Amino acid sequence: EEIMAILEKVDKLHQAVAWRGDIPITSRYTAGIAGERFFREIKDAARFLGTRCEACGLTYVPATIFCERCFADLEVWVEVPNQGAVFTYTVLFRDLDGESLDQPQILAYVKLDGANGGLVHYVADVEPDAVQIGMQVEAVFKDAAEREGSILDIRYFRPVKD
Repeated sequence: EEIMAILEKVDKLHQAVAWRGDIPITSRYTAGIAGERFFREIKDAARFLGTRCEACGLTYVPATIFCERCFADLEVWVEVPNQGAVFTYTVLFRDLDGESLDQPQILAYVKLDGANGGLVHYVADVEPDAVQIGMQVEAVFKDAAEREGSILDIRYFRPVKD
């Protein structure tokens, strides 16, 4: 087994080798200024807030603090409906460990009404073969006492009943 010293220079791909061992890394991810407020609204009020760029006419969900198009600071917060349309989806038959699921799960990107963005989440209360691109869905939130301020405070999206 070849061991490479930390200061050796690698000029060619065939010279690259792996270091074995553990690196004790701890880190903490923060949602940022806009993300913190976005998740707090989900937790406290079971509603979605987005940030609006008045110059470009875009409403960002999840909320951001600057416009990706013109780079303006975004300070206008607007409520966004908890309904939207399935933009794309997939049906999962296996979990992250490759084990078969008892019931298939539907994972979708839901473009929220009135927003230029959306959320990736589960769709339930519908059979997988009945899901369609463009299907109108609404968020189902956990009860207030169960919400913790995360995307999982949304149980799932379900079809809007006509």
